[in-house]
Amino acid sequence: MKAIVCKKSGSPDVLKLEEISKPTPKPNEICVKVYASSVTRGDVKLRIIPRFILSVIGLMFGFKAMQVPGVEFAGEVESVGENVKDFKKGDQVFGTTTGLRFGGNAQYVCVPEKSKTGVVTKKPENISFSDATVIPVGGMTALYLLRKGNIKKDQKILIYGASGSVGSYAVQLAKFYRAKITAVCSTNNIDLVRSIGADEVIDYTKEVFTERGTEYDIIFDAVGKISKSRCKDILVKNGTYISVKSPTKERLEDLLFLKKLIKEEEIKPIIDREYTLQEVVDAHRYVEGGHKKGNVVIKVEHSNHQLHNRL
Repeated sequence: MKAIVCKKSGSPDVLKLEEISKPTPKPNEICVKVYASSVTRGDVKLRIIPRFILSVIGLMFGFKAMQVPGVEFAGEVESVGENVKDFKKGDQVFGTTTGLRFGGNAQYVCVPEKSKTGVVTKKPENISFSDATVIPVGGMTALYLLRKGNIKKDQKILIYGASGSVGSYAVQLAKFYRAKITAVCSTNNIDLVRSIGADEVIDYTKEVFTERGTEYDIIFDAVGKISKSRCKDILVKNGTYISVKSPTKERLEDLLFLKKLIKEEEIKPIIDREYTLQEVVDAHRYVEGGHKKGNVVIKVEHSNHQLHNRL
């Protein structure tokens, strides 16, 4: 099968498209024929971190550096291990490869039916594989942190970096919880964040968000670029600051909740660009530039048919 292989850290050029062996599922695993994957900011960071540092971290937490990148995937179950109960051949699924050595930037990937680190479930029927593949990381991160911040109806929330993957889900989820949303983004993304639910928008290229004089119940740094100390004067007494730099967890119940909201059209994935496996290097360069809107998809082609183009 074709896969993107990463054998060392460095620039996007360390990523190579190679032919490797198709994986066989272990008794507790499903083998997924991948139709869409993604490149996230996390994928970029994992590529940049020196391998010896990843090795040390891996020894501490019990994992190895990813040989095939791509934390998100969506596709169709090709085969199942003998102990798998909840999935069968032909099921359309999506999820994450967190904690595994082999990710979704490949034609096939094997993932555990149940895992302490990653998640997998059946794909919502009303969206494409491309849409489904970019839900787990950004969506679960935004949901986890908003719940950690105890978001409530009518609270004022400021979301810094509202047009990125986490930020765009945070805006939509905050709208679902009936909060009053101020989004911070660049000029080019104002229309986007308004269209997904922002009540007010601050253009950071023209205005300093801390100088408006408005206080907020919650400030959500969705890109990891501002500090709590910078925000202290615009947080209400006992207000909450949350950041993507904080630890999060991938929980199946959270992915199922997002799936429900997707099916009910309460939220939707935002896709900026789509690339092929052959163009993964370009995708990494684009994401590393720091100006993507929403998410970047990797469409995975197979010789027989292109299921990734259909719902």
